Amino acid sequence: MPSSPPKLTADSHVHFLTGRLAETAVREEANRIAKQFGCRHSVGVVPITVAALITPKWLARHWEIPESATHVILPGFLEDNLEAAGDLAAPLLGLIRETSAEVCCGPKDCRDLHAWVTGRQQNVDLSAHSIEIIAEINHAPRLSVKEVVRIANQLRADGADRIDVGCDPSRRCLAIGDYVSALVDAGHAVSIDTFDPDETSDAIRTGASLVLSVSSVNRDAARDWGCEVVAIPDVPDDLASLDQTIESLTRHDIPFRVDPILEPIGSGFTNSLLRSIEVRQRYPDVEMMMGIGNLTELTDVDSAGVNFLLLGICQELSIHSVLTTQVINWARSSVRECDIARRLVHHAVARGVPPKRLSDELVMLRDTKLRPHSEAAIQSLAEGVKDNNYRLIAQEDTIHLISAGLHLTGRDPFELFAELMNRPQSDNVDAAHAFYLGYEMAKANIALTLGKQYEQDQSLTWGHLTVPEDTHRIERTSRHASKRSGIPSDVQNSRPNDPDGDASKD
Repeated sequence: MPSSPPKLTADSHVHFLTGRLAETAVREEANRIAKQFGCRHSVGVVPITVAALITPKWLARHWEIPESATHVILPGFLEDNLEAAGDLAAPLLGLIRETSAEVCCGPKDCRDLHAWVTGRQQNVDLSAHSIEIIAEINHAPRLSVKEVVRIANQLRADGADRIDVGCDPSRRCLAIGDYVSALVDAGHAVSIDTFDPDETSDAIRTGASLVLSVSSVNRDAARDWGCEVVAIPDVPDDLASLDQTIESLTRHDIPFRVDPILEPIGSGFTNSLLRSIEVRQRYPDVEMMMGIGNLTELTDVDSAGVNFLLLGICQELSIHSVLTTQVINWARSSVRECDIARRLVHHAVARGVPPKRLSDELVMLRDTKLRPHSEAAIQSLAEGVKDNNYRLIAQEDTIHLISAGLHLTGRDPFELFAELMNRPQSDNVDAAHAFYLGYEMAKANIALTLGKQYEQDQSLTWGHLTVPEDTHRIERTSRHASKRSGIPSDVQNSRPNDPDGDASKD
């Protein structure tokens, strides 16, 4: 089945298939789609509570599609089930081949149907980038060689292209060559960050290919190194000294890149940005580097936005390398953030478009967009639930707790739980249920506090830091149901009468 959304016209008849609890939400999305394209539509509600539990074998027994349908959109979770079903999917695939309609699986959340069909959920190719990430291991000689290699391997996995060995300015490291050679043996490109001539020589001899940094103090020594260097001014605001160093390196055919030195806020940050612009104007073809750690490490703010903005400046100024580190806790994921940012800014500058709606990996504190349930959908869920399993919805400063004959609302999880315990339905709240509800309501409360989307049984979205959660509620329901019925849990979990569900899943 095609994974891309269908191409709809006014002549189309789109048939949406879903479970009972998501019927209202799917009809709302279907109406929006039909209105936009001027096409016909229908919604088929199969006899199952939660469409996420539909198996290919089960759906083959309930396959009823209007003859006039030109397109059939199945629940998104079915795509995963088809891949896992193997030979059991054959009956359904046979029915799909026999129909004249185009059949595809939609998004896993039915509230994404309109955006998916209209192309607003597009997968953008962000593989290209043009900025090298140099990740510094600060005070590397204070660590063991093994630990430095371990850190370097993790930095590379996060997106670093080169490992910068940061030396200790107060003490010469006699074994710096051991560090560099170990990193080179592990497949890393290495730079050495020192003004000590002996450390520099040992590092180059054992495989370092870039020296940070060169000024009037050591530029003459660079003639003997035979590797690329980073040219810096003697003091940050002295561009005349930088000009002299550039002239010397050029005259002696020493490869170099230029770093005008980015300074922290409060120490001339804006002027240092202007210096970068001036250097680019003076030397339009020279390679440049920006040390962005001076801002991320020395500013009390989460680093993702700062890294993105600085990478955007680098992209527009054709600064093709950045030096970063991740020592302070709020910048602990800087390398990964830079890797994401460099792809976004490359796409934006290359196409002349804002870096918006491309990726949500750097949208970490809040979410890209909230997708509240309509009042009708919540009411339909509350009226449709016939079992004692609990559903949670958190939106518009309110937590909804729903079960058979129960619909509680509130903002404080403690008060909501206390109210639940005063109701007859609380008889089924054992220790495991209480723990589960407490965990989920804590997530719901965080979502309301930060303005994030809450989805029961799913992790809150933290951009590239998101850690997916297991579906504990469905697993727990199936396990308890299997004990009551004597049916093995792996079979019970796929049974269409499983009462557990989530109205947002189509």
